[in-house]
Amino acid sequence: MFIQTESTPNPATLKFLPGQTVLEAGTADFPSATAAESSPLATRVFGVNGVTGVFFGNDFITVTKADAVEWDHIKPAILGAIMEHLQTGQPVMGTDSAASAGGHASHDGEDGEIVEQIKTLLDTRVRPAVAQDGGDITFHGFDQGVVYLHMQGACAGCPSSTLTLKMGIENLLRHYIPEVIEVRPVAA
Repeated sequence: MFIQTESTPNPATLKFLPGQTVLEAGTADFPSATAAESSPLATRVFGVNGVTGVFFGNDFITVTKADAVEWDHIKPAILGAIMEHLQTGQPVMGTDSAASAGGHASHDGEDGEIVEQIKTLLDTRVRPAVAQDGGDITFHGFDQGVVYLHMQGACAGCPSSTLTLKMGIENLLRHYIPEVIEVRPVAA
């Protein structure tokens, strides 16, 4: 098995591409070792000293490290943990856990049509681009012209995430949906 790695815009995060499906649908975000208890693979990756976050996409695993740790020191151990797990045939996720299939909060009410337009644009234009960088973005709400989004994976804590939200996503949404005034990040 050969696992490729790619850098991401976030210097604290690397994208690992095992050449096979990681999650059939959706994404899974593990911002801590405690959160990873529902995933045997994430638990194994958190076993590497210096790992602070793990994120699964369809065909990739994004790993975030502590600032004090160098990639040269932990990358071989992470590659080994991923390879070892995938070769055992064990599941990526535990049986009682589920990935977030769409990654969007529901929203009813008078803004329902606007929210559906926002979600469609996020799913068709934004999420594929963000996934290329090893992350995901989820919709958390729309209130009085403000769209609330949560960045995950490589995008969480990325130095350019504010620029991505403001210059990229906000401009896109404002262009297609005049009711959108601003985009703001939310914490998990």
